[in-house]
Amino acid sequence: MKFLRLAFILLGTMAAAQVRERLTLQQAEEIALRNHPLINAARFTAMAAAQVPAQHASSRYPTVTGSFTGAAAPENTRLAAGAINNPVIYSRLSSGVTVTQTLHDFGRTSHLVASARMQSQAKDQLTRSVRSQVLLDVARAYFSALRADAVMHVAQETVASRQLSADQVNALAEARLKSGLDVTFANVALEEGNLLLITAENERRAARANLAAALGYTNAPEFELVDEPLKIEPLSKDELIATALRERPDLQALALEAEAAARFAKAEKALNYPTISAVASAGLIPEGASALRSNYAAGGVTVSLPFLNGGMFKARQEEALLKARAAEERRKDLERQIVRDVTVALLNVNTAEERVHLTARLLEQARQALDLAQSRYELGLSSIVELSQAQLAVTSAAIQQANAKYEYRIQRAILDFHTGVRH
Repeated sequence: MKFLRLAFILLGTMAAAQVRERLTLQQAEEIALRNHPLINAARFTAMAAAQVPAQHASSRYPTVTGSFTGAAAPENTRLAAGAINNPVIYSRLSSGVTVTQTLHDFGRTSHLVASARMQSQAKDQLTRSVRSQVLLDVARAYFSALRADAVMHVAQETVASRQLSADQVNALAEARLKSGLDVTFANVALEEGNLLLITAENERRAARANLAAALGYTNAPEFELVDEPLKIEPLSKDELIATALRERPDLQALALEAEAAARFAKAEKALNYPTISAVASAGLIPEGASALRSNYAAGGVTVSLPFLNGGMFKARQEEALLKARAAEERRKDLERQIVRDVTVALLNVNTAEERVHLTARLLEQARQALDLAQSRYELGLSSIVELSQAQLAVTSAAIQQANAKYEYRIQRAILDFHTGVRH
């Protein structure tokens, strides 16, 4: 009955595995790039920033305003209070159009447009930076899920092997070839394996939940993750740093923000110069006082030159210059951080690579020791304690190898993130 129950469980597991959709790392990244809300938010922010240059450039074009005015006043009424002049007020009903055009502002509009364009480009770079972070999160979650699957597989094999050992020891004890102490030790080892299996299953479910969140899902389907062969490549620190300083989107964004701040400072400086504008107005007066014509038209040129404003323009220019210098210093600081991050990430990759090789040799030696301990125990040359320790060593080495294998891939993904090669 136990064999039939186990067979049914295995058949059910195989059927479920056949139904599950296969998912590669590349497919997971494509899903995240489509679904993740942070990417959509960054893209919308960049699209909003792209509208700002047109807002500043609008001052280069005429402004046309249509007006309809109706007024009533006693005859010979003039404004007498609240103004220096005293214009006459005529009763009238009129409509007209006013056109205003800026002729020259000493480059303020051009500097504002250039600054806004650079800010828009900086937002595009920040969108690439968000994409890089999302891809890193996907890689971490994907390899962590594969690691959890590998650890659970080790736990399942451990339970199966210890169940077999316990059954053999029980059979030998019933034949009075082994003592009850051996049975107890075998059962303890089996329960330790069951505890490991329960823990591994919980970690696997948590890893799958993290993967679903990284993909932008609230309730992701159950995927069968594809484990690709491990590739270890030689890496050059100088080349990686040069690539990072050239490709990192956040560094490019800071450089654009610094340049945009410098152009904005020039636009603020242009406030001290005159602004030349033309104004034209024309319309009809179908009803009004006899002193008014039935139509009107007028035009003029206005030159506005600021003289005194309490130092506001100077303060605005100084503020813009200081912000530009601050942006440049942030760019320099980020360069320093990038060099440090790439260096540390490369050290972690190299250490993870060494752990892959060491754990492979450790697992091989542990298996050899287990084979020897199993033979010695069956020949009655050693105790159950020696066999249990050998079994524990194999389990520990197998888990360490799985951790090292996927830790290398995670550290490699982190290095790719710091060098800016994936965005």
